[in-house]
Amino acid sequence: MRQSRNAPLPKGRPAVAHSASPALSQNFLINPHTVNRFVRFAAPAPADRLVEVGAGKGALTAALAPHCAGLIAYEIDPRLLPALRRRLAAHPNVRAVRGNFLAARPPRHPFAVVGSVPYARTSDVVDWCLRAQRLTSASLITQREYARKRTGDYGRWTLLTVRSWPWFGWRLGGSVPRRDFRPVPRVDSAMLRIDRRPRPLLPLAERARYQRLVDLGFTGTGGSLYATLRTAHPPRRLAAAFSAAGVGQDTPVGYVTPGQWLRLHAGLLG
Repeated sequence: MRQSRNAPLPKGRPAVAHSASPALSQNFLINPHTVNRFVRFAAPAPADRLVEVGAGKGALTAALAPHCAGLIAYEIDPRLLPALRRRLAAHPNVRAVRGNFLAARPPRHPFAVVGSVPYARTSDVVDWCLRAQRLTSASLITQREYARKRTGDYGRWTLLTVRSWPWFGWRLGGSVPRRDFRPVPRVDSAMLRIDRRPRPLLPLAERARYQRLVDLGFTGTGGSLYATLRTAHPPRRLAAAFSAAGVGQDTPVGYVTPGQWLRLHAGLLG
């Protein structure tokens, strides 16, 4: 919930300052340039409906509002809601809701998730997004290390990314320096984009089998990926699948790309 300072309040109303809550992992975004970068990164269309993870003081909310058909902004901290609603009063397409985004039911119509995510809840937010059947995309500001790991930027790939790859694309956006937040966190952030593929790379009927293969591979029970998969697949077929996928038999599981996983699945499907 890293959002910007409040806009000036109407005359005659005293401004109420709210300090960030460590318990809620609040770090408020204060750089307007970064806010504009995020709007370009999220790239909402005029007909889009957005759901924001945590509106905070409304920096991203107010910037995104003119670019979409509707926006539901969740905020768990009741202290922030009065000023947030005053700030958003000029945007009738925005509804600020007190509540925990993670406890919300996903909309029944197509929608996109946006927001600056508390580091401690990033995995929960991403899992929520991947489970939402009508989600089209999620544009998030997360801890930079998390975004780099999930997008293979370290040259290695995680279980979650590989498991979801046939149905979701993962993309790393620009970095967000820690100095852009108040209070200043200990590490930098980055923009992360997850897009549901309009055409899945595998048919739905193969989903369970593909994910079982990936899950087994990431257990690491055999040391290398090849040794692990040998516990469930005939050696001759496995060797042929690895050769066709361009994967060495001594390759650690994290260095196998999502594309190679798809080729391994195809080779072992018969």
